[in-house]
Amino acid sequence: MKIYNTLTRKKEEFKPFKDKKVGFYGCGPTVYWYQHIGNLRRYVIEDILYRVLVYNGFKVNHIINVTDVGHLTSDADEGEDKVEQAAKKEGKTVKEITHHYFNTFVKDLKKMNFNMPNKWVWASKHIKEQIELVKKLEEKGFTYKTSDGIYFDTSKLKDYGNLAKLDVKGLKAGKRTAIREKKNKTDFVLWKFSPKDEKRQQEWKSPWGIGFPGWHIECSAMSSKYLGKQFEIHTGGIDNMNPHHVNEIAQSETAFGKKPWVKYWVHINHLNLKEGKMSKSSGKIIRLKDLEEKGFSPLEYRYFLLTSHYRKRSEFDFKLLKGAKIAYNKLKTAISEIKDDKKINKNYLQEFEKEINNDLNIPNALQILWGLVRDKKAIGKINTIKKMDEVFGLDLLKKEKIKIPKKVKELAEKRKEAREKKGWKTADKLRDKIKKLGYEIQDTERGYEIKKNN
Repeated sequence: MKIYNTLTRKKEEFKPFKDKKVGFYGCGPTVYWYQHIGNLRRYVIEDILYRVLVYNGFKVNHIINVTDVGHLTSDADEGEDKVEQAAKKEGKTVKEITHHYFNTFVKDLKKMNFNMPNKWVWASKHIKEQIELVKKLEEKGFTYKTSDGIYFDTSKLKDYGNLAKLDVKGLKAGKRTAIREKKNKTDFVLWKFSPKDEKRQQEWKSPWGIGFPGWHIECSAMSSKYLGKQFEIHTGGIDNMNPHHVNEIAQSETAFGKKPWVKYWVHINHLNLKEGKMSKSSGKIIRLKDLEEKGFSPLEYRYFLLTSHYRKRSEFDFKLLKGAKIAYNKLKTAISEIKDDKKINKNYLQEFEKEINNDLNIPNALQILWGLVRDKKAIGKINTIKKMDEVFGLDLLKKEKIKIPKKVKELAEKRKEAREKKGWKTADKLRDKIKKLGYEIQDTERGYEIKKNN
């Protein structure tokens, strides 16, 4: 199995630190609003990676964080806490806000056949671990205090920013006033002091004063608690790379003395709208609920996401989604008509495995599946498709229960009577009426079957 490692900018053979055990940490949602379909692309790819690891016999401990405190409206450690801001806006408690948006998010994931992690870890439940980690960095001489918090001194690291290939010297250029009390532009907050003129819903006592943790420290503290001080895989959206993941590496490798702290970094590219990036902060989002209201199922959307490679920027368009819907339903229909011969097709399966193990080349793996389905001479189709769907997660063999409208059933029965009386013209007209209502009638040895049009 090979995976593209952002840290080295190379496709590498996947080798865990120990045996077949894999520590897998995914950057989770900041639960101050709804997750959009661009966010869901990231989690579907994370799910595919998890499935491929399991397919290859690895034992995976999958952890995803939930950011319910510390993520400010600016990556420059400025602005308001996004969750606190949402609570004020909606006139609710932070707990009401975070649990509502988290629960909605999980419902969307379930609809899309996402394998839930071994544990969801909430930032607000791990304040003790975050304070201990800041104390450790302080003991090593990597922190300093300003009027608004405790900061990490990035100038003490020679390789700071290596993950994102940052030109640190170029970033440091500029007037002192542009960085306020920070020693360097790249320095980041570890513990933020609560504003003196404002009472926050979430704040805690610490050795430095009442406040709350910075956004970056949570992932280092929680991942080390559940996966150890060194683990195999860390995923996230491409926009998490800098500064979030860069800062995670800086504080973790400093605190734990482990290099690399994470062996493989996997970043998923954006799903954009035609007019640009989809983002919660801009308010320009499309939710899974919006797709469902337009007649697209969650698994049709999952299929759409699997047609492009995760490292490429993808563009969302309803015409493209409609094409994916048609393709997915044709695939399901074709598979439903295959007779099971209890065998397995080793040739197709080997080609499939070659693609999924080549940096998750799922678009190519889908083409292998289509080739198998269309191959009239191929044996072992059903069992092979079953194995492939362990990775795709598309419910390819699941029979859908279709609720047939009463009107369609009545027309089908009239058509049956017409055929029994050899009234072929009448039967054809009734078939056309059924088709206009969005259904297809198919004659079999056992009678007739009604199917929904793709």
